[in-house]
Amino acid sequence: METKPTEIGSSKMFGGYNKRYKHFSPTLGCSMTFHIYFPPSPSPSHKFPVLYWLSGLTCTDENFIIKSGAQRAASAEAVALIAPDTSPRGLNVEGEADSWDFGVGAGFYLNATHEKWKNWRMYDYVVTELPKLLSENFPQLDTSKASISGHSMGGHGALTIYLKNLDKYKSVSAFAPIANPINCPWGQKAFTNYLGDDKAAWEEYDATYLISKFHDVSATILIDQGEDDKFLHDQLLAHKFEEACRSANVPVLLRLQPGYDHSYFFVSTFIDDHIRHHAQALEL
Repeated sequence: METKPTEIGSSKMFGGYNKRYKHFSPTLGCSMTFHIYFPPSPSPSHKFPVLYWLSGLTCTDENFIIKSGAQRAASAEAVALIAPDTSPRGLNVEGEADSWDFGVGAGFYLNATHEKWKNWRMYDYVVTELPKLLSENFPQLDTSKASISGHSMGGHGALTIYLKNLDKYKSVSAFAPIANPINCPWGQKAFTNYLGDDKAAWEEYDATYLISKFHDVSATILIDQGEDDKFLHDQLLAHKFEEACRSANVPVLLRLQPGYDHSYFFVSTFIDDHIRHHAQALEL
């Protein structure tokens, strides 16, 4: 099976190119797709720093690329965008598509320990396999300069992956993240099925818990949250994460945006700020 990425789509945008690729993932045991936005290059030898974007429940690698408009700022700031998929696909595990908030399209960026879901290892895919694949196949990318961001479930993924890998990422931001999953229905459902009843395992994928373990975060964590987001108070729990950051003296900027909901209309409104936040951290 071909582990080397094959280009399956290309479209020009703001002087650069959205490129879609397919490859076989040994980590997940199936074929996966991902997108790269390559900004216009000033020279053939130029290498771009990368910003990983992790999408939310039900999304694929296409949602952010199509809906966010992030390419305009990425082009201006000369940052490449990397958008992976949100779960393994095509494994035909019983029950994988029974609900929209678990299984296909809902990998939660963790490594499942339950035998049935053993292929759901999106944490390893994002942290280890994908960066290695990029560095070996795309010389125009500088994967040693990387930041990470995401929306909803992807915001949860971005925060937890950043906190557990401070040596790999220069900065993190999130839109409406599932910030305290051990205390919300989405997280409890996913963690019970993927990780079993071991609450210590749950805590390893909860940003609000993890923040208390990491005191050497220097870059400000940027979070945008719509005040009219219907999931804010029972699923996302942004205030819990903010409180944990304050207690741990971790720099955080939580911006509550009046009138905005959970959609990509919200994301596209503020994505330029996030691109610039990461560009500054990447010292561009």
